[in-house]
Amino acid sequence: MFMAVRVICFYQPGCMGCMEQTPINTEAGQALNITIEEIDVIKNPHFIREFTLKVTPTIVILRDATVLERFEGVVHTEQLLEAIKKYL
Repeated sequence: MFMAVRVICFYQPGCMGCMEQTPINTEAGQALNITIEEIDVIKNPHFIREFTLKVTPTIVILRDATVLERFEGVVHTEQLLEAIKKYL
C-alpha cells in the first residue's frame, strides 16, 4: 500500500531559527497543498531520540516512517519545495 509523504519540522520555543522557519513552512505547505507538521521537542522529547535530533529546526520528509530526506537548520523556501516535490 502506498503511503503519503509526511513532512515534519521539529522546533523548540524561543529558537530564532525555528521562528524564521515557520513562515517558510507555511509558504511551502500552501504552494504544495500539504501540511507541514510542527512538533515541539520540549513537549515531545521522545522524538529527540527517535530522530536523533541535534539542532532545531530539523525537517524530515518521511514515507512509511522511513526518512527520505533530512535538513538541520533553516531551510529556504526554494530548497524545501524542491525536496518535497521529489516525493509527491
